[in-house]
Parts: sequence; structure tokens; C-alpha cells
Amino acid sequence: MSMNTELTESLLKEALFVFALESEASTEFADYHHLFTGIGKVNAAYMLTRQIAKEKPKLIVNLGSAGSSHFKKGDVVCCTKFIQRDMDVRGLGFQLYETPLSNIDPVLEYGLQFKDLPEAVCGTGDNFEMNHSATVYNVVEMEAYPLALIAMKENIPFLCLKYISDGADDSAAEDWTVQVHMAAAKFKELLFGKQ
Repeated sequence: MSMNTELTESLLKEALFVFALESEASTEFADYHHLFTGIGKVNAAYMLTRQIAKEKPKLIVNLGSAGSSHFKKGDVVCCTKFIQRDMDVRGLGFQLYETPLSNIDPVLEYGLQFKDLPEAVCGTGDNFEMNHSATVYNVVEMEAYPLALIAMKENIPFLCLKYISDGADDSAAEDWTVQVHMAAAKFKELLFGKQ
């Protein structure tokens, strides 16, 4: 399938829904094929690769929370571009965010669009960003980049929706704890309508 894949209800019912944490899914996705990866890029890459080796899904849907100083708390955005925000090998002459010798652009473009949602550029890194000032990406989180990369390499359509839980600022940790529980219900309504 190409990235022109149409998101039908039947395709969504066959999707693998990928979350970092159970708290991001709540009980809303208990009846769907789901995977909890744990926090961070390594856990995300390992768990998704392991799952694909067992059974290759027709669609990967990454749902989770993100911080942003650009979007408002409670917004849901669709990420179609991804940056590994903690990759910095400029000392050896590479561009900021470029993975050396990978032949992959610093900005990975791979993801389905979703009706009426604003598109976002997702900065993934292994730290909880609380002082977001970068302008090349407008949401921050900790797992999406490797998920998008693996989906691309495996030629699996990929949809990434993020619920903005905090402002990626000095109150981010407190805001995330409160907001993360609201994400799953909003995702389910967007994907499957009110039930």
C-alpha cells in the first residue's frame, strides 16, 4: 500500500494501535489490536519491530500525548514529518538532526493525513522537553520518530495523531499528568465517531 491509502473503517479495525503507555489508551482501545511500547526511542523501536516480526499489520496508528508551544492544550494534531531532535553530530560535519550515513533526510516525511486536523512536525527525543524553543518542529514527544522510520522501511502505512497535553514549558510535567487521561476518548471519537 502507498501513503495514498484511504483510511476506511475496515482498515482502522485491522490497524495496530501503538501507544507508549497504557494510560494513553485508557480502556478505549481494549477491543482493538494494540501495543504498549514503553517510553523512549529504543523501547518504541524494539517493541514495534518485535510485533511486526510476529504479524505485519496493514496499518500502524501511533496515538499519544505531546507537548507544544505552538498548539493549544487539548488539540489533536496529525504528524506527517518527524525529526530526531536529540541527534546532533554537527561536530563531524553533519546537519543538525541528521543521522550520519543513513541516507535519510533530517526531516523524515512519512505519514497519512487525517481529515480536518492540523499537520504537525514532530520532534522525538529521549528527554522530556520543558523549554521548547526550536522552530523546525512544533510538537515534542519521545517515541514517534522510530515508529515512523520502521513503518517506512517496512512499507506499512502510518498514521500518527498526538493529543497536546502540555506547553513543553516549566509546567509541562504537571499538565501532562492531568491531560494524558483525556487523550484516548478524543482519539476514539475522531477515528470511529461517537459510539
